[in-house]
Amino acid sequence: MTNKVLTISTDELTLDDIRFFINYVPQVELSSEAIARVERSRKMINDLVGSGAIVYGVNTGFGKFADVKINKTETAELQRRLVLSHAAGVGDPMPEDIVRLMMLLKIKNLSLGHSGVRKETVQFLVDMLNKRITPVIPSKGSVGASGDLAPLGHMAAAMLGEGQCFVRSEEEIRRIPASKALQKAGLGQIRFEAKEGLALLNGTQAIQAFGLWTLIHTTELLTTADIIGAMSLEALLGTLTAFDARIQQVRNHPGQEQTASNVRTLLQNSPIVQSHRDSDHKVQDAYSLRCIPQVHGAVRDGLQHVLDVFTREMNGVTDNPLIFPQDGEVLSGGNFHGQPLAMSADYLGILLAELAGISERRIEHMLDPAVSEMAGFLTKEGGLNSGFMIAQVTAAALVSENKVLTHPASVDSIPTSANKEDHVSMGAHAARKAKEILYNVQNVLAVELICACQALDLRAPLIPSRATGAVLDRVRPEIAHWKDDRFIHPDMMKAQELIHQGTVRSIVEEITGALY
Repeated sequence: MTNKVLTISTDELTLDDIRFFINYVPQVELSSEAIARVERSRKMINDLVGSGAIVYGVNTGFGKFADVKINKTETAELQRRLVLSHAAGVGDPMPEDIVRLMMLLKIKNLSLGHSGVRKETVQFLVDMLNKRITPVIPSKGSVGASGDLAPLGHMAAAMLGEGQCFVRSEEEIRRIPASKALQKAGLGQIRFEAKEGLALLNGTQAIQAFGLWTLIHTTELLTTADIIGAMSLEALLGTLTAFDARIQQVRNHPGQEQTASNVRTLLQNSPIVQSHRDSDHKVQDAYSLRCIPQVHGAVRDGLQHVLDVFTREMNGVTDNPLIFPQDGEVLSGGNFHGQPLAMSADYLGILLAELAGISERRIEHMLDPAVSEMAGFLTKEGGLNSGFMIAQVTAAALVSENKVLTHPASVDSIPTSANKEDHVSMGAHAARKAKEILYNVQNVLAVELICACQALDLRAPLIPSRATGAVLDRVRPEIAHWKDDRFIHPDMMKAQELIHQGTVRSIVEEITGALY
C-alpha cells in the first residue's frame, strides 16, 4: 500500500491528479476548506427540512413524482428507497480502476458544497476508497441524463450494505457482500438523510471516469504512435522532407508541428535515413507516411478540446437541485445532463480510431514487397512461412471494428421517466466505446511495432537511429526476430503491454529528452 496522499481541496483537480490517483493508489483526504463548504450547504438543507419548505428531492418524489410531497418523518426512508430502486444496472462489472475513479469524482463533486450532504457521507466514500472497498457496479444501464443513475445507484447501495464489493489487499482481490466488506473494514453501514441519496445518484461521474481513464492513456499513446510511425518510416526508407518545420509552420496547426518535431528528433542522424538522403529513391511517400504530422497532429489538437471539456466537468457540480448557501436558495436545473461529455467522448473515439487507421496502412506497406522492397510479409522463406500476414489481418479487423464503434452515441436519445426526461445524452455509451477503441488502437500499434522491428532488422547492415534503435533493443529480448513461423499471439500481447505501460516512450525519452 502506498503512503502517498491526494487531497480534495478547493483547488481544481487536474489530469495529472487523476493519473496520480490511478497509478499510485494514494490515500484520499478532504481539506478543512472542503469540509467547511460541505457543512455550510448541509446546514441549509437542515434548515429547509425544519421549516417545512417544499424542495424537490428533499421532501418530494422524483422525476414524474416530483409533485408528490413526502412526510417529514419519511425523508430518510425516501432516500434509501430511491437508491435501492435506482441500482438497476446490468452487464459485466466495471473495471476496478473505473469505479474507484468514479468514487473520487463523486467526492470532488460533493465537496464543492452545492449538494447539501453531510460531511460524514462524503467521508464514508473517502474511507471506502482508502480501505480498498470497491462497489461491484454493472457496466450498462445509464442513458447519461439525470446523471448516471444506475451506476451511481449501485455505488450508493454499497454504502448501505447492499450488493457486492471487491475488497483488495496486497495479496488478493475478493468479491464479497457489501455488508460484510463494510463490517470487516470497521465502517458499518451509513443511513442517508434528506437529499443525500439524490445527491449521490445525480451526476456524470461514470461518464467522467470512463472518459478520463481513456484520455490519460490516449495522451500517453500519442507520442508512442509517433515513435512507432517513425520506425516504420525509417524501415520503409521514407523521406524526411515532409517533416520539415517550414511545411508545418505555414499551415499553423500546433499538433502537426509537434508531431513533425517528434519524428525529426527520433530520426536524427539515422544511418538508414542517411543512406538514401541524396538519392531520388522516393520523392514522395504514401500518405500514411508523408502525412503522419497532419493525421497524428489533428488527433493531438482534438484531444485538447476533449481534455478541456472533461477537466471542466470533473471540477463542476452535476447535482440537482443545487444548494446556494450564500444566496439562501435551492435551484432546480439540468447540470446532470451528460451532453458535453457525450459529444466529447464520441470525438475521443473518432480521434483514437484515426491513429489505428493510419497505422494499419503503414503495416500493409511493410508487408507488401512491391512497396517495401523487402521480403514479402517480412519473412525470408515465404510459402513455408506466412510471416506477419495474419497479424495485418487482425489489425485490419480492429480498424474496421473501430468504424462501427465510432458511430456517435450522442446523436441518439430515448425518452424516459414518462417523458419527464425526454432527451438524454447516451454519454455512458460513448465513454465506454472510447475505452474499447483505445484497446483496439493499442493492439494495431502493437502489430506495427513488431513489424517495424522486423523491417529494421532486415535493413542490416544499415542501422536505425539511436532512438529507434533503443526501442528495437528493448523489444528484442521479449520478442525475438521472426525467422520461422511461431505462435504469434504472445508476441502481439507483449508488444501491446510495452505500449500500454508506456515503456516504448520512456525508452526513447531517456535518449531524446521529453517529446511532445
